[in-house]
Amino acid sequence: MIKSFLLSAFACCAFVAANAQTLTIPQPMAKTYANGTRGMDGKPGKNFWMNHGKYDIAITVNPPHSTVKGVEHITYYNESPDKLDSLNMKLIVNSHRRGPVSAPGATPSPTDGLQVDEISVNGTKTTWDNAKVSETNYMMPLAKPLLPHQSVTLDITWHYLMVQGRGRESIIDPTTFYIAYFYPRVSVYDDYKGWDTQPFGGGLEFYNDLNDYTLSVTVPKDFIVWSTGTHLNPDEVLKPEIAARLKKSFTSDSTIHVATAKDLADKVVTAQNATNTWKFKASNISDMAVAVSDHYDWDAGSVIVDDKTKRRVSMQAAFPDASEDFHHSVQHGRHSLAWFSRNWPGVPYPFEKSTAVQGFADMEFPMMMNDSHQTDLGFAQLVQDHEQAHTYMPFYMSTNESYYAFMDEGWATTFEYLIGIEEKGQKGADDFYKQFRVTRWIHGAHDKENPTITPSPNVTFGAGNNSYGKASLSYLALKDLLGDDLFRKALHTYMDNWHGKHPIPWDYFNSMKAGSGKNLDWFFYNWFYTPSYVDLSLANVSISGNKYTLDIKNVGGFANPFNVVATYADGSTESFHQTPAVWEKDQKQAIVNVKAAKQVKSITIDNGIYMDANEKDNTWTAQ
Repeated sequence: MIKSFLLSAFACCAFVAANAQTLTIPQPMAKTYANGTRGMDGKPGKNFWMNHGKYDIAITVNPPHSTVKGVEHITYYNESPDKLDSLNMKLIVNSHRRGPVSAPGATPSPTDGLQVDEISVNGTKTTWDNAKVSETNYMMPLAKPLLPHQSVTLDITWHYLMVQGRGRESIIDPTTFYIAYFYPRVSVYDDYKGWDTQPFGGGLEFYNDLNDYTLSVTVPKDFIVWSTGTHLNPDEVLKPEIAARLKKSFTSDSTIHVATAKDLADKVVTAQNATNTWKFKASNISDMAVAVSDHYDWDAGSVIVDDKTKRRVSMQAAFPDASEDFHHSVQHGRHSLAWFSRNWPGVPYPFEKSTAVQGFADMEFPMMMNDSHQTDLGFAQLVQDHEQAHTYMPFYMSTNESYYAFMDEGWATTFEYLIGIEEKGQKGADDFYKQFRVTRWIHGAHDKENPTITPSPNVTFGAGNNSYGKASLSYLALKDLLGDDLFRKALHTYMDNWHGKHPIPWDYFNSMKAGSGKNLDWFFYNWFYTPSYVDLSLANVSISGNKYTLDIKNVGGFANPFNVVATYADGSTESFHQTPAVWEKDQKQAIVNVKAAKQVKSITIDNGIYMDANEKDNTWTAQ
């Protein structure tokens, strides 16, 4: 049943033969092994390659007018061994076009999407018919093929109307815009699938090459611009006192109020030219995002993320003065940046800054977060923690979250839980995780479960469960199985092997096996290849003196850790932890032996955050 489901999920793919404990490999992945671009040892192969581009972009924004006008020069480098007759262009803004071509989950808008006014290829003007470019992908023919190890230049002038609504890129208020997906770009061409032509949808997010960017944003005076990347000209666009505050924040643990509500009202923040052009630069990064406002407070501070080098990262926040939660954003961000860098994943934050902007989307972008206002400060911190965690997955690792969303959302959910233990205590973090990540799934229907390995566009039931909760539980179960030290070693092996190189699930599986020195195929098969859920049943308890033998049935199928909790006659309890190793030989049934310290009144199987779908059969009571 599993194999037939996977064959439909991986439509048009051939598979390597597999038995019940071997990871089935889709044909595109097998091809990468044969071509030497990826290896079964978990490392990129000797023939691995990645394409990339250099983007020089200038946009003009004039709130409250909602038109974004842009000009860009792209140099795209073909490092593949293939001749490219066309370039697939990504036009994410077109997800807002009216009519049936709008992408699932897109905010309805009376716009015509991104309109290309002029385009040249290698200096020669080329025809572009906007009426025919109706979706978020456009395969643009090249007059002359792009040969391996050569480059092509594109010069594009375009414009579009921003959308109203509570979206990832939208008009937040009449003079505050969050600008994302705002430029035409060349989509990913990789060794696994070739061109990325996945339509942009509500839950299918980033898959970009790592490119080099220079960005200029021209806005009227009194408007502040926040963006991905290094701010190149603060002294040109800011008043001297404001620029000095910003500079001070780069070495400050305390929150510096770079621009206050009074400063903004008094119009003493920016240079008083008719317009100001803010300039930014970012290298080897997957995207750029921008926010502009003439009335958002601007707070900033910094934090050391690398104890060896003492490297500091700037943490900034942009928000309406009335938003109490965002007044805490800089300190919340300083905490999460340091914690993620030192604990899990334990890799120093790889970028120079992070900026939290109050919008609507609760959405991550490189060095930027578009987060909604929250009245509960604890929940506000959780949201920011989660989006901050996405720095590593997908941005640092450059995973394909439009096709394998569990490779980033599952990890962000895991890191969110682990930092939550420090912030809320174990019980508080457990309760929060269960409430927001597990309850809805575990108490729902399980007859239509899709294996987690199912590509995200092909998930037909509970897509959010696959990418968030189920994936996160698998990562936490593996941590429990290996122990913290070995799990960290394996995780760092994966991240060292593949950061910035578009890893896919089998790269993760192989790296974790290599890093741990263990054959984990049985575990990955269980958690990723089966339509399982969590449901254990305490079928029988036999007693011999003070030794209790438990027969535990795995009704749901997942190899989750659990606790055997003995309640003694005097009311005290004792817990015996069982790692997922108890399921390695037989994932349908486990025999667990415990030695009781006192007379036992009852025994309960407690799954903790791995909530049980049916707790009624989890307890045995002594007669």
